[in-house]
Amino acid sequence: MQTDWPELDGYDRKILEVLSEDGRISIADLARRIGLSKSPTQTRLRRLEHDGVITGYRALIDPIRLGLDHVAFVEVRLHDTREAALAAFNAAVAKIGEIEQVHLIAGKFDYLMKIRTRSMTEYRIVLAEKISTLPHVAGTSTYVAMQAVKEDAALGPLGNVT
Repeated sequence: MQTDWPELDGYDRKILEVLSEDGRISIADLARRIGLSKSPTQTRLRRLEHDGVITGYRALIDPIRLGLDHVAFVEVRLHDTREAALAAFNAAVAKIGEIEQVHLIAGKFDYLMKIRTRSMTEYRIVLAEKISTLPHVAGTSTYVAMQAVKEDAALGPLGNVT
């Protein structure tokens, strides 16, 4: 877990805000948007990448246009939550393409997953053949999403980041 947080000033936060909205922006346009010249903007951007604050750039793809409009959230309970069991579960989860997100949760269950498939039938196969067979799974509960009200990859205002 990261404990040595890099110092971020207002320019760094603005760079992150702009890039979270438009990762393809040119350095010249980014510099103009944050109020610095091109060279210091590029230096700051390279530092943010080097420090691991920016971990990469990617295209945001509309899954609905690809026919992937069935979203299920799955609570997963494990029968063993010791570190080795969690590590085995985490490694196995990383190999399942239908799983978009996985979060270790403090609560009545151990993990919350977001799973995207083409249909309920396809989801049932993923649940039965992939999720239920993951290491240490004791049980699952599924919640099917009817509509995505807000799905945003942008971080939003970073005023609380120092």
